[in-house]
Amino acid sequence: MSLAIYWHRDDLRLHDNPCLHRAVNGYDRVLPIFIFDPRQFEMLPLGFRKTGYHRFIFLKDCIAALQQSYQEKGGNLLVVLGRPEEILADLLREQQADIVLAQAEVASEETTVERSIAAALQTEFELIWGKSLYHRDDLPFGFDEIPATSKSFRIRAQKEAGVRELLPTPDRIDCPELTDWGKLPVADELGFRREEALDFQAPVPAGEKAALERLHYYTFETRLVEKYKWTRNKSLGIDYSSKFSAWLNRGCLSPRQVYHTVKRYEKEVKRNISTWWLIFEVVWRDFFIFSHAKYGDKIFRAGGIKNRETDWKHDKELFDRWCRGETGIPFADAHLRELWETGFMSNRGRVNTASFLTRDYEIDWRWGAAWFESQLLDYEVSANWFNWNTQATEIYYTNPVHQSMKYDKNGEYILSQLPELAALPFPFFHAPWLTQEFTGVEPVKSYPQPAFIQKKWGRSIGNIRKEIPEEYEDLVAKKG
Repeated sequence: MSLAIYWHRDDLRLHDNPCLHRAVNGYDRVLPIFIFDPRQFEMLPLGFRKTGYHRFIFLKDCIAALQQSYQEKGGNLLVVLGRPEEILADLLREQQADIVLAQAEVASEETTVERSIAAALQTEFELIWGKSLYHRDDLPFGFDEIPATSKSFRIRAQKEAGVRELLPTPDRIDCPELTDWGKLPVADELGFRREEALDFQAPVPAGEKAALERLHYYTFETRLVEKYKWTRNKSLGIDYSSKFSAWLNRGCLSPRQVYHTVKRYEKEVKRNISTWWLIFEVVWRDFFIFSHAKYGDKIFRAGGIKNRETDWKHDKELFDRWCRGETGIPFADAHLRELWETGFMSNRGRVNTASFLTRDYEIDWRWGAAWFESQLLDYEVSANWFNWNTQATEIYYTNPVHQSMKYDKNGEYILSQLPELAALPFPFFHAPWLTQEFTGVEPVKSYPQPAFIQKKWGRSIGNIRKEIPEEYEDLVAKKG
């Protein structure tokens, strides 16, 4: 009987899965495997792990959910700790398997491993495309011809490349009989110290079933998708955005499943700018993936893909303040602390904190991108590093003081993350350093003072001053 080994990577699902479809339709039996590679959890020179504790726990929970899904189909999932290029070659020989199947990736770390495996297995290793909305073979341009802007990419892709139909989920998956299917690793097996194992509650549950439930909830059950365009810039709560990203980027949710569900919603319920915008975001994700394939490791250069001249600072003390959410700028700190505690940050937070690190602190953007890689549950290499590259070297500055008043004027989000500022009256929680000037009371001792106040914040600080109640203005006048 023929046997295919299916090496799961960031494709942790059974639905619409090209690798699984190839395996169950081309071979009598399938041996699914997930390999925890210790290199992905190594400590970086910056003092934190490449994959942090939050991401480890979420990944482990996704693997547990996938294993259960396989068992419900009559199969199982082998879980191993080690280097894929070593484990897969040994497993192929031990099981006398015909082939190893895996999802193709684009980043150099992953493709280096792919080449090592290919060299060892030669014709017994097959890479299958499956991580994007549009299949790479359907695009109207090759990787070297990917348009420079997301708009050009989207327009041509939508006009000239169709989205493929969903692949069926197998009714049954036949696996070989193994005496030991392995076990999920505990944190210390991957090098985590006890102090790194923080209490952690993910903002979304792990796994494929939870992803599909959320997709249904956000569309047909609550119709929240119809409001997406107008709520996506918020930061507080769970339903202001779809929250699909963690599942998409671990492969628990197929981008084609999102697309076809929204298209069905548009046909059966309602189509508006928000439903269009949600698909637009999925296409934008494709743009990052295919642009990464085009530019390769150029996206990791200090000057970005255009190799701009830069003079980044490497101030570790300031950087650590930023990581801990102790910059003294509440709108930035609130988002950074949410990331530290939950592994999630809103899009609004990502834009502001990236801009603050690179344009205000002038610190090397690659440090910030590495921190996001370590912490974000929804980390995806192409999107993360391209977004940082763009924010640091290509687009406009984002003023965190202005953004604070624009997107969280009443402070609901800031105070949810920075309860030490709750005693401050409006609008002082936007700029706590003004407290002493207007009230005579020292700023909150448990909250840090900014390292500096930028002149370019002056107009925004002036707008905060205009919101200060008259009794405080009168107090300042009497003191003067």
